[in-house]
Amino acid sequence: MRFVSTRNADNIVGFKEAVTKPVTADGGLYVPYAADDLRRWILYADENTSFSSLAGALTSALINEEFSPIICETIATRAFRTDPVLRKLDDNLFIFELYHGDTGTFKDYGVAYLTSALETILQLHGEKSILLDVTTGELGACMSKALKDKKLLKSVLVAPKGKFRGLSEEDFAWNGGNIFPVEVDGTEEDCHDLVRSIFSDRELIEKYNLTVANTANIGRLLPQAFFYTYAFSRLKKQVSGDIYYALSAGNYGNLVSGLYGWQLSLPVNGFIVPASKEIQCDPVGRCVVMDGMIPVEQRKPIDPSDPSNVERLENVFKANSLMLHSFVFPAEVSQEDKNSACRELFKKYHVYADSDTSAAYAAALKRSEICEDDGCVVIVARDDPFMDKDFLKHNLGEIPEAPANVKAAFSPADCPRPAIKPGDREALISVLNSLNLLRIF
Repeated sequence: MRFVSTRNADNIVGFKEAVTKPVTADGGLYVPYAADDLRRWILYADENTSFSSLAGALTSALINEEFSPIICETIATRAFRTDPVLRKLDDNLFIFELYHGDTGTFKDYGVAYLTSALETILQLHGEKSILLDVTTGELGACMSKALKDKKLLKSVLVAPKGKFRGLSEEDFAWNGGNIFPVEVDGTEEDCHDLVRSIFSDRELIEKYNLTVANTANIGRLLPQAFFYTYAFSRLKKQVSGDIYYALSAGNYGNLVSGLYGWQLSLPVNGFIVPASKEIQCDPVGRCVVMDGMIPVEQRKPIDPSDPSNVERLENVFKANSLMLHSFVFPAEVSQEDKNSACRELFKKYHVYADSDTSAAYAAALKRSEICEDDGCVVIVARDDPFMDKDFLKHNLGEIPEAPANVKAAFSPADCPRPAIKPGDREALISVLNSLNLLRIF
């Protein structure tokens, strides 16, 4: 599989280039250049196939022109230690839980795959790389777990003062770990501004071999397409009709990855999402992508510190224009709709549903006309419900017990280094430089 920029059809690269240098000079995002037919791999998998085995097979099928099957299997095996969980709620309704990884969030899978792929690539080519990202929550904990035992990959995480979570002293680069936390005495936007300023300088990107762990990196996004293939391996003996996934939009990464799964020949009939400012309904209920009204040449470059995947969404629809109206089904969901959906899921199925999962279920209820009698809806639950305990307490009067891994992921972490000032670009550059000067990787 090769990848092409959303802003330049001549900018075509391989997997290595796409994941090690995801910030394109033309300001776009890398997307698959062409869709491969993976039907035989998808149909071969069944309820006994582990997520790591499935991911290894699909990775090998996708990037076999660059890497051997053994290397592809190694990437997936080292990345995934737990499987997502698909649960049947009734004959036509399932819930797909993506939060059974190390820290209780779907991000565990994408970050683990990306870092495993990067470490393997760097080892093959004798290179080193630095991940530079902003975090205000679970990304730090994800990175802590994913970077264990990595030798060629370091992470510089930037956060507002007092916002680091899930890190321990052994994670810090000066103690032999892989993470250099940088606190900013300011807001989250101040942190994004600092990271943007670094990525706006191509010389700095090349000097420190910088990349990102967020979904601007296709290597973080691509493994999320494996979610839907894994779900299908569990569904195919239980469902004879259409399959629809209901999910919260977020930054559209899970939606885009689901559409990539469809392009790879995954049996799926559509995706139901709560409407947002970017994805809305026209007067007759058809999907409209609002950003699509602005030509890409008139847009600002994609923000590598805080990306949206809307442009990737547009790219899929550009190649398949009819799919916009026949494959993505938005629904207007109010706060009361989410509250009601949360209560209904608990009363009917004893499911603790966070705000995003409740919104997905509410959207599915509103678009029930699209699913025939023998079809099913799969609600995608991205994060452990405890992460949204205030929402649950408000609607249910109780909250689930927090798993130990989730408690650890949200435990405050002290950063022993002084916070830098907003806009202090040189201070951040000195951190990047110190990773080389201290020879800590």
